[in-house]
Parts: sequence; C-alpha cells; structure tokens
Amino acid sequence: MRENLMKVLEVLTLAEKIKCEMRHSWLSNGRQESVAEHTWRMSLMAVLLEPYLEHPVDMARLLKMIILHDLVEAEAGDIPAFNIVNEETRLLKQQREQQAIENLRQQLSAPTGQEVYELWHEFEDKQTYEAKVANALDKLEVQIQHNHADMSTWIEIEREFVFLMGRHTAFDKGLEEFRALIEEMSVLKMEQAGICTTTVKERMMAKGQQA
Repeated sequence: MRENLMKVLEVLTLAEKIKCEMRHSWLSNGRQESVAEHTWRMSLMAVLLEPYLEHPVDMARLLKMIILHDLVEAEAGDIPAFNIVNEETRLLKQQREQQAIENLRQQLSAPTGQEVYELWHEFEDKQTYEAKVANALDKLEVQIQHNHADMSTWIEIEREFVFLMGRHTAFDKGLEEFRALIEEMSVLKMEQAGICTTTVKERMMAKGQQA
C-alpha cells in the first residue's frame, strides 16, 4: 500500500502545476485564471445544475470526469480553442495530451490508473450522457468567466464563440435554457461596450459560408 500511496502523492504533486497553469480567461479582479480554478467551477456547476438536467446523471462519474480531464494539462499545458487554427496544431495538442494521459495511467497503480485513462477518453469521445454534460459545462464555464472579465480582455473570435455554445448544449433542454441565459448576459455585455452583436453574427455567418 505504501508504494501505491507514494504514486498517488507523486500525481498530486504533478497536479499542483494546474494551479499555476494559466488560461486565456481573466477574473473580475483583473487576474488571469488558472486551470484549477476553471475545473473547480465546472464541478460546482455540475452539482448545482443536476436537478435541471433532462435525464438522470451518474454524478460520481461526471465529477470524476470533470476533475480528471484537465489533469493532462499539468504536463501538456493549456492550449486555448482559438489557437487550434489548423490541423497540424490540433494534432500536436492531441499527441501531447494522449502522451500525458498514458503517462498518468502508467504512473498510477491499477485499477486507478486505468480508470483515470478511461474517464479521460470518455470525456474526449463525448458519446455518453455524462461526457456530453461535462463537455457542455466546460464550454459554458468559459463563457461565464468571460462575462465576469473586463471587455478589454476579449479577443475578436471570443465574441463569435458567444453564439456557438448551442453546439454543445442542444442535446439537453435544461442546459439549453442555461446557455440562453449566459448568452443573454454576453450580448448585454457586448452591447454595453458598444459592440454590435448583429455585425458579429453576420461576420460569423460569412466565415461559415467561406468554409
């Protein structure tokens, strides 16, 4: 047991890095957000939104998925969605994360290491209900945080992301209603900053037509 607990301690030491790994999100007080802070509020969202989900959810499995998913960033680092501009960058991110989760599986003793590995892949595959919910919460938490941050921290593409959240929530009525509330807050924030949201939507549609 001592040897296995030492391995757990080693992974917890590695996990400390996600408290230091910064994301492209800013807090209401002007400080940059860490990966660990994003993960914490995703977990809170899962607990608070459970009664409003359209279907029963395995909460223990959902929370495990949320807590474990970004652990790979302690080794692979965080790459914002808007930085994955081409197939080469996407594949590089995928390779780094695949190696990181494989390292975690080997570092932890079975069956824990295997469970971590399988839960990470379940999140990535987005096939189970829990994985879809986790993925939706991931995207929604990001937008909530943007809504808390000063408008000056938003880059142009993040204005367009406001109107793309439905891609991740359409499978569940409760999450769709929650998304709509977040979108309303985002639109109000942009309009108060003098940004024409109609123009943002038109530009987004033009890009879609070009693609």
